[in-house]
Amino acid sequence: RYFDPAVYRIILFDQRGAGKSTPTASLEDNTTWALVADIEALRTRLDVDRWVVFGGSWGSTLALTYATRHADRVAALVLRGIFTLRKSEIDWVSTWGCCFPAFPPRLTTKTKKKKKNTLIFPDAWETYTSPIPPDEHNDIIRAYHRRLTGDDAEEMATSKLYTDPELLKRAQNDTWADQFERIECHYFVNEGFFEKDGWILDNVEKIRHIPAVIVQGRCDVVCPATTAWELHRKWPEAEFHLERKNWFAKSIRKPLVLAADRFARELGGVAASGYE
Repeated sequence: RYFDPAVYRIILFDQRGAGKSTPTASLEDNTTWALVADIEALRTRLDVDRWVVFGGSWGSTLALTYATRHADRVAALVLRGIFTLRKSEIDWVSTWGCCFPAFPPRLTTKTKKKKKNTLIFPDAWETYTSPIPPDEHNDIIRAYHRRLTGDDAEEMATSKLYTDPELLKRAQNDTWADQFERIECHYFVNEGFFEKDGWILDNVEKIRHIPAVIVQGRCDVVCPATTAWELHRKWPEAEFHLERKNWFAKSIRKPLVLAADRFARELGGVAASGYE
Protein backbone atom coordinates (compact mmCIF):
# COMPACT_ATOMS: atom_id res chain seq x y z
CA ARG A 1 0.00 0.00 0.00
CA TYR A 2 1.54 3.28 -1.14
CA PHE A 3 -0.94 5.78 0.35
CA ASP A 4 -2.10 6.00 3.95
CA PRO A 5 -5.94 5.85 3.83
CA ALA A 6 -6.07 7.74 7.11
CA VAL A 7 -4.52 10.71 5.33
CA TYR A 8 -5.42 10.36 1.67
CA ARG A 9 -8.69 10.07 -0.16
CA ILE A 10 -7.58 7.30 -2.54
CA ILE A 11 -9.24 7.18 -5.97
CA LEU A 12 -8.60 4.25 -8.31
CA PHE A 13 -10.10 3.70 -11.75
CA ASP A 14 -10.20 1.12 -14.53
CA GLN A 15 -9.57 2.62 -17.95
CA ARG A 16 -11.90 2.03 -20.89
CA GLY A 17 -12.27 -1.65 -21.70
CA ALA A 18 -10.19 -2.82 -18.74
CA GLY A 19 -10.97 -4.19 -15.28
CA LYS A 20 -14.57 -3.48 -14.34
CA SER A 21 -15.11 -0.97 -17.14
CA THR A 22 -17.53 -2.07 -19.84
CA PRO A 23 -17.76 -3.10 -22.58
CA THR A 24 -14.88 -5.43 -21.80
CA ALA A 25 -11.82 -5.10 -24.06
CA SER A 26 -13.60 -2.58 -26.26
CA LEU A 27 -11.37 -0.46 -28.52
CA GLU A 28 -14.09 1.92 -29.66
CA ASP A 29 -13.23 5.55 -28.78
CA ASN A 30 -10.34 4.14 -26.75
CA THR A 31 -7.42 6.57 -27.07
CA THR A 32 -4.96 8.26 -24.74
CA TRP A 33 -6.83 11.54 -25.11
CA ALA A 34 -10.15 9.88 -24.27
CA LEU A 35 -8.56 8.46 -21.12
CA VAL A 36 -7.16 11.85 -20.14
CA ALA A 37 -10.66 13.29 -20.58
CA ASP A 38 -12.05 10.44 -18.43
CA ILE A 39 -9.57 11.22 -15.65
CA GLU A 40 -10.52 14.88 -15.70
CA ALA A 41 -14.23 14.01 -15.75
CA LEU A 42 -13.65 11.76 -12.73
CA ARG A 43 -11.91 14.59 -10.87
CA THR A 44 -14.82 16.92 -11.58
CA ARG A 45 -17.43 14.31 -10.72
CA LEU A 46 -15.79 13.62 -7.35
CA ASP A 47 -15.42 17.32 -6.60
CA VAL A 48 -11.63 17.21 -6.29
CA ASP A 49 -9.85 20.51 -6.77
CA ARG A 50 -6.26 19.25 -7.07
CA TRP A 51 -4.78 15.81 -6.54
CA VAL A 52 -1.59 13.79 -6.27
CA VAL A 53 -1.39 11.64 -9.41
CA PHE A 54 0.34 8.27 -9.16
CA GLY A 55 1.24 6.02 -12.08
CA GLY A 56 3.55 3.14 -12.94
CA SER A 57 4.59 1.83 -16.37
CA TRP A 58 1.61 2.60 -18.68
CA GLY A 59 0.20 4.47 -15.69
CA SER A 60 3.21 6.79 -15.83
CA THR A 61 2.35 7.51 -19.47
CA LEU A 62 -1.17 8.49 -18.49
CA ALA A 63 -0.05 10.46 -15.45
CA LEU A 64 2.47 12.50 -17.44
CA THR A 65 0.04 13.09 -20.29
CA TYR A 66 -2.76 14.12 -17.93
CA ALA A 67 -0.44 16.46 -16.03
CA THR A 68 0.72 18.07 -19.27
CA ARG A 69 -2.87 18.82 -20.27
CA HIS A 70 -4.18 19.68 -16.79
CA ALA A 71 -1.16 20.94 -14.86
CA ASP A 72 -3.28 23.28 -12.77
CA ARG A 73 -5.12 20.27 -11.30
CA VAL A 74 -2.04 18.28 -10.30
CA ALA A 75 -0.69 18.94 -6.81
CA ALA A 76 2.16 16.44 -7.21
CA LEU A 77 3.25 13.43 -9.25
CA VAL A 78 4.54 10.07 -8.02
CA LEU A 79 5.88 8.03 -10.94
CA ARG A 80 7.30 4.50 -11.15
CA GLY A 81 8.81 2.68 -14.14
CA ILE A 82 8.72 5.40 -16.77
CA PHE A 83 7.17 4.54 -20.13
CA THR A 84 6.44 7.25 -22.71
CA LEU A 85 5.26 5.15 -25.67
CA ARG A 86 8.00 6.22 -28.05
CA LYS A 87 8.56 3.98 -31.04
CA SER A 88 11.89 2.82 -29.61
CA GLU A 89 10.21 1.76 -26.36
CA ILE A 90 7.44 -0.10 -28.17
CA ASP A 91 9.98 -1.87 -30.38
CA TRP A 92 12.01 -2.85 -27.34
CA VAL A 93 9.22 -4.64 -25.52
CA SER A 94 7.03 -5.88 -28.39
CA THR A 95 8.92 -6.15 -31.66
CA TRP A 96 12.34 -7.10 -30.37
CA GLY A 97 11.23 -9.18 -27.39
CA CYS A 98 13.22 -7.24 -24.79
CA CYS A 99 16.60 -7.30 -26.50
CA PHE A 100 20.02 -6.12 -25.39
CA PRO A 101 21.93 -3.86 -25.72
CA ALA A 102 19.94 -0.64 -25.92
CA PHE A 103 17.48 0.19 -28.70
CA PRO A 104 18.52 -1.32 -32.06
CA PRO A 105 17.34 -0.04 -35.46
CA ARG A 106 14.20 -1.56 -36.92
CA LEU A 107 14.76 -4.88 -38.62
CA THR A 108 15.94 -4.95 -42.21
CA THR A 109 16.80 -7.86 -44.44
CA LYS A 110 20.46 -7.46 -43.46
CA THR A 111 19.82 -7.42 -39.69
CA LYS A 112 17.07 -10.01 -39.40
CA LYS A 113 19.46 -12.96 -38.95
CA LYS A 114 21.20 -11.24 -36.02
CA LYS A 115 18.03 -10.88 -33.98
CA LYS A 116 18.12 -14.25 -32.17
CA ASN A 117 21.50 -13.45 -30.67
CA THR A 118 20.26 -10.28 -28.97
CA LEU A 119 17.27 -11.55 -26.99
CA ILE A 120 17.24 -11.53 -23.19
CA PHE A 121 14.33 -14.00 -23.17
CA PRO A 122 14.67 -16.19 -26.29
CA ASP A 123 12.48 -18.92 -24.75
CA ALA A 124 9.50 -16.63 -24.03
CA TRP A 125 10.01 -14.83 -27.34
CA GLU A 126 9.94 -18.11 -29.28
CA THR A 127 6.67 -19.08 -27.61
CA TYR A 128 5.21 -15.63 -28.23
CA THR A 129 6.10 -15.55 -31.94
CA SER A 130 5.45 -19.21 -32.76
CA PRO A 131 1.78 -18.69 -33.84
CA ILE A 132 2.89 -16.01 -36.32
CA PRO A 133 4.38 -16.95 -39.73
CA PRO A 134 8.10 -16.09 -39.93
CA ASP A 135 7.58 -13.58 -42.72
CA GLU A 136 5.54 -11.45 -40.28
CA HIS A 137 8.11 -11.45 -37.47
CA ASN A 138 9.54 -8.17 -38.72
CA ASP A 139 6.60 -6.38 -37.05
CA ILE A 140 5.16 -8.83 -34.57
CA ILE A 141 2.87 -6.36 -32.81
CA ARG A 142 1.04 -5.53 -36.04
CA ALA A 143 0.80 -9.21 -36.82
CA TYR A 144 -0.95 -9.80 -33.49
CA HIS A 145 -3.03 -6.67 -33.95
CA ARG A 146 -4.43 -8.12 -37.17
CA ARG A 147 -5.49 -11.21 -35.32
CA LEU A 148 -6.40 -9.55 -32.01
CA THR A 149 -5.55 -12.83 -30.30
CA GLY A 150 -2.46 -14.41 -28.81
CA ASP A 151 -0.76 -15.26 -25.55
CA ASP A 152 0.13 -12.14 -23.56
CA ALA A 153 2.06 -14.32 -21.11
CA GLU A 154 5.26 -13.35 -22.97
CA GLU A 155 5.24 -9.89 -21.39
CA MET A 156 4.38 -11.38 -18.02
CA ALA A 157 7.43 -13.63 -18.37
CA THR A 158 9.80 -10.88 -19.45
CA SER A 159 8.77 -7.95 -17.27
CA LYS A 160 11.39 -8.95 -14.71
CA LEU A 161 14.84 -10.41 -15.02
CA TYR A 162 13.55 -13.17 -12.74
CA THR A 163 10.15 -14.44 -13.93
CA ASP A 164 7.22 -14.37 -11.53
CA PRO A 165 4.83 -17.38 -11.56
CA GLU A 166 2.03 -15.25 -10.07
CA LEU A 167 2.07 -12.89 -13.05
CA LEU A 168 2.04 -15.83 -15.43
CA LYS A 169 -1.01 -17.25 -13.64
CA ARG A 170 -2.79 -13.91 -14.04
CA ALA A 171 -2.22 -14.06 -17.79
CA GLN A 172 -4.21 -17.32 -17.91
CA ASN A 173 -7.40 -15.48 -16.93
CA ASP A 174 -9.28 -15.25 -20.22
CA THR A 175 -11.04 -11.95 -19.49
CA TRP A 176 -7.93 -10.23 -18.16
CA ALA A 177 -5.79 -11.60 -21.00
CA ASP A 178 -8.29 -10.45 -23.63
CA GLN A 179 -8.37 -6.95 -22.15
CA PHE A 180 -4.60 -6.79 -21.82
CA GLU A 181 -3.67 -8.02 -25.27
CA ARG A 182 -6.31 -6.13 -27.25
CA ILE A 183 -5.88 -2.79 -25.50
CA GLU A 184 -2.09 -2.87 -25.32
CA CYS A 185 -1.80 -3.92 -28.95
CA HIS A 186 -4.26 -1.18 -29.94
CA TYR A 187 -2.20 1.51 -28.21
CA PHE A 188 1.13 0.18 -29.49
CA VAL A 189 0.02 0.04 -33.12
CA ASN A 190 -1.30 3.60 -32.86
CA GLU A 191 1.84 4.76 -31.00
CA GLY A 192 -0.21 6.11 -28.13
CA PHE A 193 -2.24 8.41 -30.39
CA PHE A 194 0.34 11.13 -29.80
CA GLU A 195 0.85 13.92 -32.32
CA LYS A 196 4.50 12.96 -32.74
CA ASP A 197 7.01 10.46 -31.45
CA GLY A 198 8.47 11.64 -28.15
CA TRP A 199 5.53 13.93 -27.35
CA ILE A 200 5.75 13.44 -23.57
CA LEU A 201 9.45 14.25 -23.28
CA ASP A 202 9.04 17.16 -25.69
CA ASN A 203 6.44 18.71 -23.36
CA VAL A 204 8.15 18.25 -20.00
CA GLU A 205 8.68 22.01 -19.73
CA LYS A 206 4.95 22.39 -19.06
CA ILE A 207 5.09 20.33 -15.85
CA ARG A 208 8.50 21.12 -14.39
CA HIS A 209 6.90 23.32 -11.72
CA ILE A 210 4.90 20.37 -10.33
CA PRO A 211 6.48 18.62 -7.30
CA ALA A 212 7.37 15.10 -8.39
CA VAL A 213 9.16 11.91 -7.41
CA ILE A 214 10.39 9.49 -10.08
CA VAL A 215 11.37 5.95 -9.06
CA GLN A 216 12.94 3.62 -11.60
CA GLY A 217 14.27 0.07 -11.32
CA ARG A 218 17.54 -0.46 -13.15
CA CYS A 219 16.50 -4.04 -13.95
CA ASP A 220 13.00 -3.16 -15.19
CA VAL A 221 13.04 -4.92 -18.56
CA VAL A 222 9.72 -3.63 -19.93
CA CYS A 223 10.44 -0.01 -18.99
CA PRO A 224 14.21 0.37 -19.46
CA ALA A 225 15.94 2.86 -17.20
CA THR A 226 17.10 4.94 -20.16
CA THR A 227 13.64 6.51 -20.52
CA ALA A 228 13.49 7.50 -16.85
CA TRP A 229 17.00 8.90 -17.14
CA GLU A 230 16.03 11.03 -20.14
CA LEU A 231 13.03 12.33 -18.19
CA HIS A 232 15.28 13.08 -15.24
CA ARG A 233 17.69 15.04 -17.43
CA LYS A 234 14.84 17.13 -18.81
CA TRP A 235 13.25 17.55 -15.37
CA PRO A 236 16.05 18.04 -12.84
CA GLU A 237 13.67 19.56 -10.28
CA ALA A 238 11.93 16.20 -9.78
CA GLU A 239 13.32 13.90 -7.09
CA PHE A 240 14.87 10.95 -8.89
CA HIS A 241 15.61 7.43 -7.62
CA LEU A 242 17.37 4.83 -9.76
CA GLU A 243 17.16 1.58 -7.81
CA ARG A 244 19.15 -1.52 -8.63
CA LYS A 245 16.26 -4.00 -8.71
CA ASN A 246 12.99 -4.50 -10.58
CA TRP A 247 9.80 -2.57 -10.06
CA PHE A 248 8.35 -5.15 -7.63
CA ALA A 249 11.24 -5.12 -5.16
CA LYS A 250 11.12 -3.48 -1.75
CA SER A 251 13.85 -1.08 -2.89
CA ILE A 252 11.32 0.30 -5.38
CA ARG A 253 8.34 0.38 -3.03
CA LYS A 254 10.06 2.21 -0.18
CA PRO A 255 10.76 5.49 -2.05
CA LEU A 256 7.21 5.44 -3.44
CA VAL A 257 5.74 5.18 0.06
CA LEU A 258 8.10 7.90 1.30
CA ALA A 259 7.03 10.11 -1.59
CA ALA A 260 3.37 9.67 -0.69
CA ASP A 261 4.15 10.45 2.96
CA ARG A 262 6.17 13.51 1.95
CA PHE A 263 3.35 14.98 -0.12
CA ALA A 264 0.85 14.24 2.62
CA ARG A 265 2.94 16.40 4.96
CA GLU A 266 3.62 19.15 2.44
CA LEU A 267 0.21 19.42 0.81
CA GLY A 268 -2.39 18.06 3.21
CA GLY A 269 -6.01 17.48 2.35
CA VAL A 270 -5.49 16.20 -1.20
CA ALA A 271 -6.78 13.18 -3.06
CA ALA A 272 -4.57 10.52 -4.59
CA SER A 273 -5.48 9.27 -8.05
CA GLY A 274 -3.68 6.13 -9.08
CA TYR A 275 -3.23 3.84 -12.07
CA GLU A 276 -0.82 0.97 -11.55
